[in-house]
Amino acid sequence: MNDTPPNTDSSPSLIRLRRQSRILEVAFDEEPPYELSFEFLRVHSPSAEVKGHGPGQETLVLGKQSVQIERIEPVGQYAIRLVFDDGHDSGLFSWKYLRELGQTRDMLWTIYLAKVLKI
Repeated sequence: MNDTPPNTDSSPSLIRLRRQSRILEVAFDEEPPYELSFEFLRVHSPSAEVKGHGPGQETLVLGKQSVQIERIEPVGQYAIRLVFDDGHDSGLFSWKYLRELGQTRDMLWTIYLAKVLKI
């Protein structure tokens, strides 16, 4: 039995843009594929515009239900840039961050929806 944790920086074995269903499918060899909606990715962009420059500076992004990803740009051997049709393109989605989003998607989405409902 191998008790060694997976390398969270390893590159995905699959990145598939499913425009019709507005899903980015990401798979890593040792895990089942993750299906991340375009809206989810947009509101959880790792950019300073969304995350801020420190704890407590996050911005709640609204109105992205119909957002599209226009293209995916590779960034070195460690990340991709998602170019959204609303002009947002400043977040670099590292392999580690994409894996974290996939692993915590349901929890993050629940937290996001709770914040939206408080408005």
